[in-house]
Amino acid sequence: MDKRLPKRVDSALKGRRINEQALTNNEIDFGAREMTSLSTSSAGGRPYKKLSMSPKEYQTFAKEREPTRSILTNCIRAFVVGGAICLFGEFIQQLYVHLAGMKREAASNPTVATLIFISVVLTSLGVYDKIAQWAGAGTAVPVTGFANSMASAALEHRAEGLVLGVGANMFKLAGSVIVYGTVAAFFVGIGHLIFGTGGNH
Repeated sequence: MDKRLPKRVDSALKGRRINEQALTNNEIDFGAREMTSLSTSSAGGRPYKKLSMSPKEYQTFAKEREPTRSILTNCIRAFVVGGAICLFGEFIQQLYVHLAGMKREAASNPTVATLIFISVVLTSLGVYDKIAQWAGAGTAVPVTGFANSMASAALEHRAEGLVLGVGANMFKLAGSVIVYGTVAAFFVGIGHLIFGTGGNH
């Protein structure tokens, strides 16, 4: 057995520690140079100041850097997509009328249910949100937008459980629509009861 082997191993370990220390020092130097370069502005070499904006100043700051949107383009997109959804709903209603032999009034409920089902499926697949990003209000105003708001909230909180997650947060976005719709229907019903307007007497 070679007696010089422990000395060789010891010298190899020392060399390895020296190399690791050199790499660590180089990384520290590089990080310090990066922090120095980031802390100075490219316009004059002056260091950046810490931001301490009020909410109003931040809104102004964000608004100045917000990308411009064409109102006319957004209106056209919303009109086309919203009209296409309504046209598709009319197509489904005609299918129920002609294929299922239902009257037009009776076919309204299954038509709405079908649109809601399709909207939930597309939301689960991530397709409806992409359409909504392009179309804007065109996908939010029809009943499919209401279904999308409920399904997306349920999917977002599904990891928290069926009760405290899905059940508690499903109506987070759609709750305001339900509340104001119910309140509006209540006052319309009161007006119909008092003044006898609308419907058959």
